[in-house]
Amino acid sequence: MRALVLPAVLLSGAFLAAVMPMAAHHSFAAEYDSGQPITIKGTVNKIDWVNPHSWVHVDVVQPDGKVVTWQCETAPPNSLFRQGWTRNSLKKGDQITVEGFRAKDSSATMSARSVLTADGKRMFAGSANDGAPARETPDSK
Repeated sequence: MRALVLPAVLLSGAFLAAVMPMAAHHSFAAEYDSGQPITIKGTVNKIDWVNPHSWVHVDVVQPDGKVVTWQCETAPPNSLFRQGWTRNSLKKGDQITVEGFRAKDSSATMSARSVLTADGKRMFAGSANDGAPARETPDSK
């Protein structure tokens, strides 16, 4: 009987360690408002290649001249790499346009759907199954 206790405890611990990160992950609907699409234009301030989502920080100049740094949540690094992104796709100082959905708390945070670079390259930034509305195209209307 004692011989089974240690393996059972270890197995339980391993299971909890695997499940805890999933419990911390949020859904699109929990954080973002699908009824508030937003487009921002600005300058890349920083890029965080982290899991479970990468972040692009964009400095946006407001009409009054004040700079607001937007946090744009994207897909995980591996998903972005599979979509053709590289660590050099965006660099600090690049001018970009980001389309996505605003955070429900009205902060300067958004779930990014796509990023348009100054040279006209459009890159998909979201996850295909993150719960956000699908991007409308001329063919989908």
